[in-house]
Order: sequence, then C-alpha cells, then structure tokens
Amino acid sequence: MGTKIPLKRELGLLEVTLSGVGIILGAGIYALIGEGAGMAGNALWLSFAISAAIAVFTGLSYAELSAMFPRAGAEYVYVKRGFGNRMAFVIGWLIILSGIIGASAVALGFAGYASALSGTDIGHALFAVALIIGLSLLLTRGIRISALFAAVFTLVEIAGLLVIIIVGIPYLGEVDYLEMPLGFAGVFSAAALVFFAYIGFEDVVKLAEETREPERNIPRGLLIAMAVSILLYILVSVSAVSVAGWESLAASEAPFATVAGTALGSGGSVLLSGIALFATANTVLLMLLASSRITYGMADGGDLPAFLGHVHAMSRTPLIATLVVGAMACLFTLAGDIGFVAGLTNFTLFLTFSVINATVILLRVRFPGIHRPFAVPGSVLGIPILPVAGVVASIALLVQLDWVVLGPGVVLLALGSAWAILKIRDEPVSAGQ
Repeated sequence: MGTKIPLKRELGLLEVTLSGVGIILGAGIYALIGEGAGMAGNALWLSFAISAAIAVFTGLSYAELSAMFPRAGAEYVYVKRGFGNRMAFVIGWLIILSGIIGASAVALGFAGYASALSGTDIGHALFAVALIIGLSLLLTRGIRISALFAAVFTLVEIAGLLVIIIVGIPYLGEVDYLEMPLGFAGVFSAAALVFFAYIGFEDVVKLAEETREPERNIPRGLLIAMAVSILLYILVSVSAVSVAGWESLAASEAPFATVAGTALGSGGSVLLSGIALFATANTVLLMLLASSRITYGMADGGDLPAFLGHVHAMSRTPLIATLVVGAMACLFTLAGDIGFVAGLTNFTLFLTFSVINATVILLRVRFPGIHRPFAVPGSVLGIPILPVAGVVASIALLVQLDWVVLGPGVVLLALGSAWAILKIRDEPVSAGQ
C-alpha cells in the first residue's frame, strides 16, 4: 500500500465558527418554527431556551472530547475510546444516516421554495437531486472552497434572521409571551421538536483533521457558534410571535415569509423566501460534509469498507465517501416530510448525545490522568455534573417524540446493532491518543 494521504489543514477559528453557525442556523429554524408555535404558543421562546440548555450540556462534552481526540471520525472515535468498537459503530451508523436523511429532507425544503419562487413545478425531487449533486461535486473540490461557500451562505442566513428580529421591534409587547395553548406539556414537546434547529454544533468536531491547531480552535469555534445561535434563536422566536402571533405561524407553510409579509408587505415575503433558499442549501452542504467525514473516519478505522477512506491526491478530500453519501441522499429525497425527518434525526441524536455525555463521564473515571486541553467545568467526587445532566436531559427529550418516529428509529438502531454484533470485533478499551 502507498503512503496514506492526510486531509489538508486549511481552516482557522473563523472558518470553523462560521461553519458551525451555518449548519446550526439552517433549515431547522426556517421550517420548524411554525410547528413549534403550534405546540408551545407564544411561549415558543421558552422551548428554544430549554433546547438550548440541553444543547449546551452536550456541546461542552463535545468540546472536551474533540480537544482530546481531534479526529474526523468524531463521535465514532470518542465512543470507541469509552465503550469499544461495537458501540462506536452503532453511534457512527446513526450519525451517518441522520446526516444523509436530514440532507435529503432539507433539499426537498429547498425544492419547495425554488418551485414557489420560480413559478414552475417540475417536481420537487428534480430540484432536490440537482442541489445534492451540485453540492456533492463542490465538496470534492476541496475543504477551503466548501468552507467559503458555507461562510457566504451563513452570512445571508444571519441577515434573514436579523430582518425578522428588526421588523419585530415595533411589535414587542403585543402578545402574552407565556400563552401556552397546550400548557407546559406543549412547551416540552415543542422543545423536543425544535431541538432539530440546534443540530449542527456536533458536526463542527468532524472538521478536526482539516483545522489548524484543532485542540484549540475546534472547542472554541464550537462554543462560540452555539452562543451566537442560541441568542439569535430566542430573539427570533420572540419577534416572530410578536408580529404574527402563534396561530398564524402554526398555520403557515413558510412562517418567516408570513412574518416578513405582515411587517413589510409582499416584497418582504419574497425576500425571506429567497433567503430561505440559501439557508436550506447551506444546511444540505454542511450535512453532506459532516456525513462524508464520519464515513471517511469509520473507513479509516477499519469498520467500513476501505475504499470509503480514499483521499483524492490533489483536493485532499475523502472523494469516494463524499460521492457515496451524495448518491444515498439523492435516493432518500423520496422521504419528504421535514417534520417526520426532524423527529427521526432527533431520535438518533438524542441517543448519540446520551452516549457522548456518558463517554465523558466514563473517561473521567477510568482515565483521570489523561491530558485534557479543554475540560467541562464542575465535578463532584470526580464525576462531571453537566454531562450527567446531559444524559438525563437527552433521554427526557427522547421520550417526548411521537411513536411514529420512535418505531422507524428503533428499526434503524436494531439494524446497526445487528451489524455491529455480527461484523465488528470488540477490543480492550484504550484512551490513548
């Protein structure tokens, strides 16, 4: 065999942070704020705050593990260090699938906006497939150009959210922000759903092998991206219900366009619909990026076919993994329903986040002396408190999901578990770098 070609380290703190903000601020907030409003009412901001707290618990755990093990395989690598090969494979399997299916659904969301703005209806699947193919080819060109596109799209997304915040200022105080049509049960159900809007913070760590000084820049970029996103989400949710009220948001297929249309007229509605194209495209780009990197990482670790670990000699990107992930995403465009797919994605991530937090706890107990460039603050008798809260909170949100989501989620979990038992050989756990 020839010398293994490493991935190219071209990303600094700014690129890492913008990539994190970009995927977090993607289709989730643009598409799910209406469904969340139907559950939580004008207290939607509280649902976003609850989800944010849970995301922070887990985000700190990711920061600690990414500083210890800066690898593209991310969750797969971390869980292998804590629980062994089989559990690592199952987690990697769920992460790959969630990225592929999520990218497919968001691409269909892009297709809906594209059809509406263009005035044509040539089939949502064609728009979605064209987007996925184009972005997959972009990803094969190199991480720097992909990060540049993501950064530009991110700035457009942020501009759209700032528009919603600004137009809402004259309307502040117009509604009761504690109005909960379904009570606190609705607020917690909405929190379980809108958690999808926060996903992406965990994908920052998959850029570790393409980042300069990853032990420093990955944790910092991750935490900055989360702070920016949480602030914007809470402000946006307050502004949206102030302008339109929860009933109008819940009834709209394009809730941000409804808010802009109410405050600015038809021109505002078209503007926000156009921005939504950038938001959905950016999310698809970064989901494909994350899924291809963990596929590459698992192949490089020997748990997926070796050809998926091939790195192109010129672009220094995982070429085969990127193309395979893109092809599978094209097939899944038939899935469609973003509410269902958001729930299914959340199912896989709540399980993953439970295990990630548990990994931090286990490594603290079993290997207390290992070097930790970043450590989650706060512990009692050597047990980190926030990761414990992360485990409990992730399970609490998991049980809020509808059985229509839990059923397929359990099937996906069973398939990955069966493969792990039959094909993956467990070895003694080591916390070595």
